[in-house]
Amino acid sequence: MICIARRVARARSTASLAIAIAALFALPTNRLDAQPSPKIARAVRVSRAPRIDGRLDDAAWARMEPITDFVQRQPREGQAPTEATEVFIAYDADALYVGARMRRRDMKALARAMTRRDGFGNAERFTVTFDPQMDRRTAVGFGVSAAGVRSDFRHTQDDDMRGRESQYDPVWTAATREDDSGWTAELRIPFSQLRFPQVERQRWGLQIDRWMPDKNEDIQWAMVPPRETGYVSRFGTLEGLDGVSPTRPVEFMPYVAGDATRRATATVANPLNRPFAGRMGIDAKTALGSSLTLDATVNPDFGQVEADPAEVNLSAFETFFDERRPFFTEGSEMVRGNGAQYFYPRRIGAPPHGSATGDFVDIPRNSTILGAAKLTGRLPSRLSIGAITAVTASEQARVFRADSGRTTTVPVEPRSSYGILRLQQEIGRQASTVGASFSTVQRSMGSQPTLAGLLARESYFGGADWRIRLQQGKYAISGFVAGTYVAGDTASIRRLQIANSRLFQRPDRRTTVYDPLKTSLTGYSAQLRADKDAGRRILWGAEVKLESPGFEMNDLGRLQSTDDIEYNADLQIRETTPGRFLQNWRLGFETRGAWNFEGTHQLNTWTQNSSAQLKNFWNLNVRSTIALPTVDDAVTRGGPYMGLPREFRQEFRINNPFGAKTGWRVNGGYGVDEFGAWRRNVSGQLTLRPSPRVSVSMEPTVQSGTEPRQYVTRIAGGARTYGNRYVFAFIDRTTISTKLRANYAFSPNLSLEGYAEPFVATGHYSRFGELSAPRSRLLREYGTDGTTATVDSIGTLTVTDGGSTFTISNRDFNVLSFRSNVVMRWEWTPGSTFFLVWQQNRRTAEAFGDPARATDLLRTTRAGGDNFLAVKVSYWLPVRFGGRS
Repeated sequence: MICIARRVARARSTASLAIAIAALFALPTNRLDAQPSPKIARAVRVSRAPRIDGRLDDAAWARMEPITDFVQRQPREGQAPTEATEVFIAYDADALYVGARMRRRDMKALARAMTRRDGFGNAERFTVTFDPQMDRRTAVGFGVSAAGVRSDFRHTQDDDMRGRESQYDPVWTAATREDDSGWTAELRIPFSQLRFPQVERQRWGLQIDRWMPDKNEDIQWAMVPPRETGYVSRFGTLEGLDGVSPTRPVEFMPYVAGDATRRATATVANPLNRPFAGRMGIDAKTALGSSLTLDATVNPDFGQVEADPAEVNLSAFETFFDERRPFFTEGSEMVRGNGAQYFYPRRIGAPPHGSATGDFVDIPRNSTILGAAKLTGRLPSRLSIGAITAVTASEQARVFRADSGRTTTVPVEPRSSYGILRLQQEIGRQASTVGASFSTVQRSMGSQPTLAGLLARESYFGGADWRIRLQQGKYAISGFVAGTYVAGDTASIRRLQIANSRLFQRPDRRTTVYDPLKTSLTGYSAQLRADKDAGRRILWGAEVKLESPGFEMNDLGRLQSTDDIEYNADLQIRETTPGRFLQNWRLGFETRGAWNFEGTHQLNTWTQNSSAQLKNFWNLNVRSTIALPTVDDAVTRGGPYMGLPREFRQEFRINNPFGAKTGWRVNGGYGVDEFGAWRRNVSGQLTLRPSPRVSVSMEPTVQSGTEPRQYVTRIAGGARTYGNRYVFAFIDRTTISTKLRANYAFSPNLSLEGYAEPFVATGHYSRFGELSAPRSRLLREYGTDGTTATVDSIGTLTVTDGGSTFTISNRDFNVLSFRSNVVMRWEWTPGSTFFLVWQQNRRTAEAFGDPARATDLLRTTRAGGDNFLAVKVSYWLPVRFGGRS
């Protein structure tokens, strides 16, 4: 414990020194108070609602005074816009109406790209954002592009980008038109889609924004300087909304779906083949009071979600993919806390953990979500609430054995219940926050000893976090403390103890040793961080974080490693005011390091990062990193410590403006270490928009390199390393892939989107050897030092070391993969959607490691695989219970 205390103290000292140095650079500074804008706009009540056709010719608009006092945010902060904008806001008992005229001197320069909803592309767009609760923290935004494409989002934090949820999908309408002087837009936003208090005279926060991509010009009504913090807290005020009441219908969305599957491995003799399937379910949404929203789903369907990218993972750790399922993405910011990543929604409905064997086996692709519910919102007391509960079904694999002619079932996943609760209270005039989080997973194992040995019976997470803001967010002190408890069968707890994230079985471990009789595991984690987030020139941050060896939250969260005491510190020097040669620039320095709880230094990196935006709005970034020699407790995957070499990495990136009609990006990097390893990668992106309705893009990636310390296996023997040989090899790897996308928009409500990813990965193993001694960086290469090594015709390596002989199978690989999907999406009536989906998943693997070539991408389309065709129809059905919709 003394050793641990010393290491924690050293980490804190390093971080404190970095903060002190950065503070010296930062002073003196001016106080940046995030005060609301003094601007006030008035909404006008109308007796006859405007017709939403985009023409802006209704009599109601003609009688209103427009909002015209806009200011540039970029590229010339604080200056007058280059084009005029006029905005009108009206309302009646049912809805809010927004009309806008965006004037253009040169209509040929107007960007009109048409995409699916929430796409926008490079189109010019108009956005209006409301803070109906007037809490100066949360807001909802509604935007429309010049092509009539709608976009909507929700802010859960007082920040323009952090906490911005684009998955928010209320039901509203908009239309646009063009004329000789520019383009016009009309929006209708039902009050039923907004959450606001029951008062006679409403006062809402208001922000209006217009983005002109051809000029890289962003104008705002209540301008928020780029170098300062805060967003919603700086809104202006919307008045005049008198006599409106919140309406709370229950919105139901039933669906029916059917699919057909054709598998490459399907044969006529397979009695388990079920090519057709159908299902139905329902989603529901309602308001609870004026602040909370309750979502529920029964038997949800996510067949329209894009497939994950292909990969070949040779590391010891799980790959975490992004969540794309709408139920779990919308409102997710209300559920996630600051600090530990205790909620990874892809754990819910994941593929079954069990397996089965037989002549023919049918295992469900995913666990069935029987039902789920979600509660999100922010109370007038400034308490934010996020809660999710879900239940997944027990899953059975069907197994057919030809010798008996019988079909049996094998349990592969128990019935499971998930729960998560997140509370966050805003306190004080500085809008500081304190929060608490809790999650649990309960599994009904029943009489299933196999599953009881795979999975924990129950798990719990509890934590508290804080973010103390000073000078209205210019400075912040944040952190968290958390604890976990996992219980189950001794076999399941043994699996957790020897998992690559923990490795209690390490032979040279001095603390928290492996106990095969344990039936539970407990652990804790904590973090303390200080930041300077605003200011003209200097920003900085420093952090200390620790995770105890027994910390475990992978039943519902995401965690790669434990037994860590980490630190990092960074210093950023920037200029946001355009100069003679650059629009803006940033120069950053960062250091990262880590010890484990035994006091072993395992990470020590130093990074320099430079970025700049040129006058033509091209963006440049260069990043250099040096990793100093250390030792690692995980690279031998349960064996002793092993030394890591000194390494240098260089990365670069360059791209043209986001709003360009033809977009491109090039990035790459290389790395070398003192063992002679080298790594190179080059990737890019090219987006073409030959017409406003068509978008085509490609993202090629080429990665190649060598790794002289690739883990292979563990073999009994090896007197120098605790009775086992920890075998490594030199691997030569090449990966080539290309992500292809083609989109066609028939209208703002009807689109066809295609995605394909041919992928090739090869690896050739050579120069096998074993760790020469604990903590050493050197290998005892087979074929030297008194050993002999021979390879037979199928690539099996036979090694003789004195009186011992053992074999290592051929590890070379050549993987071909082709994943694609085509989705037609039609919002055939507001809130109701029709999907037609075709997916392919082709993959083959062979045991040879010849370097991949670009021409191999064509071979991926001939690999065996599955085809999946699905149709889904949903219908939005609002039901009123004594109110308006």
